[in-house]
Amino acid sequence: MNLSVKEAARLLSVSEKTIYRWIQKEVIPAYRIHEQYRFNGAELMEWATSRRIGAMPESLLAPSSRSLAQISLSAALEAGGIFYRIGGSTRDQALADIVTHLRLSDGMDRDKLLNLLIVRENLCSTAIGNGIALPHLRNPGILPISRATVTLCFLEKKIDYHALDGLPVDVLFTIMAPDLPAHLHLYSRLNYLLQRPALRNLLIPPGGREEILATMRAEEERLSI
Repeated sequence: MNLSVKEAARLLSVSEKTIYRWIQKEVIPAYRIHEQYRFNGAELMEWATSRRIGAMPESLLAPSSRSLAQISLSAALEAGGIFYRIGGSTRDQALADIVTHLRLSDGMDRDKLLNLLIVRENLCSTAIGNGIALPHLRNPGILPISRATVTLCFLEKKIDYHALDGLPVDVLFTIMAPDLPAHLHLYSRLNYLLQRPALRNLLIPPGGREEILATMRAEEERLSI
């Protein structure tokens, strides 16, 4: 748990009073540690995004450090790859097939990674609506991931992913990041760009690899202006 109430309020662009009100109503993912409330940054961003609370924080859309500035979403997607006709008739089966396609460093325990992804989904679905999900680790940095990647997988058939909008999922972007700042940077940018028609229209039905990558680069460049 890495964020205080003050930091959570700044991240979501709301007052601390609003954060405490959400805590009292038990609608925000918060943890009480030594008489103080703490938040998991990744969970908090996902919770806010799923409820369309405010706009994406500028601090995440525009990287504030040199290390984050070097993490390009389009480059992460190119490194992670785009794959079609992923199998599986259930969420866990689809995730198992996706894990076999992830471009991981030698020696990475794929079985452990799959279990961690399933644990994350059991806590709360990473589906963001409109047939799209963003599976990832609950605690980025728990595994020795050396580079940030985003892997786009198109499922052979739609599956129930317990999405808030009730729609089945067949498009999954799996985010693998070495630490929390990199994860939040990629997650926020990806979620923001997925709201733009230019990219979203290439996902359903699936477009070609080069077209998707070119559109991602163009949209990311517009975001950086």
